[in-house]
Amino acid sequence: MIYYLNMGLKIQKTARIEVVDALRGFAVLAILLVHSVEHFIFSVYPTDSPAWLNILDSGVFNATFSLFAGKAYAIFSLLFGFTFFIQCENQRKQGTDFGYRFLWRLVGLALLATLNAAFFPGGDVLLLYAVMGLVLFMVRKWSDKAVLLAAIFFTLQPMEWFHYVMSLVNPTYQLPDYGVGPMYEQVGEITKAGRFWDFIGCNITLGQKASFMWAVGAGRVLQTAGLFLIGLYIGRKQLFVVSVRNLRFWMKTLIVSAIAFAPLFSLRNLIMEGTPLVQQTVGTIFDMWQKLSFTFVLVSSFVLLYQQDSFRCRVSNLRFYGRMSLTNYVSQSFIGALIYFPIGLYLAPYCGYTVSLLIGVATFLCQVQFCKWWLKHHKQGPLEGLWHKWTWLGK
Repeated sequence: MIYYLNMGLKIQKTARIEVVDALRGFAVLAILLVHSVEHFIFSVYPTDSPAWLNILDSGVFNATFSLFAGKAYAIFSLLFGFTFFIQCENQRKQGTDFGYRFLWRLVGLALLATLNAAFFPGGDVLLLYAVMGLVLFMVRKWSDKAVLLAAIFFTLQPMEWFHYVMSLVNPTYQLPDYGVGPMYEQVGEITKAGRFWDFIGCNITLGQKASFMWAVGAGRVLQTAGLFLIGLYIGRKQLFVVSVRNLRFWMKTLIVSAIAFAPLFSLRNLIMEGTPLVQQTVGTIFDMWQKLSFTFVLVSSFVLLYQQDSFRCRVSNLRFYGRMSLTNYVSQSFIGALIYFPIGLYLAPYCGYTVSLLIGVATFLCQVQFCKWWLKHHKQGPLEGLWHKWTWLGK
């Protein structure tokens, strides 16, 4: 069936899961590119590159981080909440409550987070998901309006506002010190030492702690909860289902987000010229807001473009990549460790930002081919299947 909007955009009705899979694949690809450029949180780079390559590297770094850093994770988080809705809805139709099964599923996610963190010195966002997923459990029976209001509350960053107001009331007020810097320094030293079991042990303990504490201090904890709830709300309103009404919604979202991004970005830069406390409170808030607005620019643009045959064909590989997003995300860390770290080939000192980006693209292409081969013989990716079995253990 073909629909037309007043703006003349041709829309072909497609399965909802297709655009969601492709969007999830896009998010995981963007995460891979960011992690590749930053050597999977291992800041070792060439020191004697020619001037022209330094200029190119600078452009690659700025472009990659401007486009994807903080946005790819946000898309991934939105879709985590959306997937929760799909699972809850499927079980509701069968007359069961998915909530308590979801709690068990989060335990499995924490184990997968440990597996991924073993080869990722910066700690793993999946642990944050396992913790903040409790919010989805608590609101699963709330009304749509209540879920939306809770999402807005979390994305407003109330803790950062609390710290800022306290600093106005008491000029001697100090922000909590979570000791993230020293923890990351210790993780970095152990990574450089190249002792395999020390590397693994440090990553799944101190690295995970450093990552979670960083998320607390950087406003990521409450933002993640807000993104989960936005994803849940999108699912309830069926906004990924193709219809004239929904595509108008995404067009409006694109326009509003694009307009909001410029002033939020400018205000963020202006605020970052203030005192360290202002930077770490109000600066964090506006940084999160400008990234969130750009995230919705990316999401709405992707959804709208996906209705065009030419775009859908060009990004078709992302559907396979998205269907195995967990497997691809975790395996990225193994590949990154093998390529860049002293426990592997230790190519970090020879790979600048440009070369690292190309390695990321090559990794993506290899993973896509594996996904296509695997999905010819299986319904789910290896880790997806394992997590599914864990979820329904005993039933």
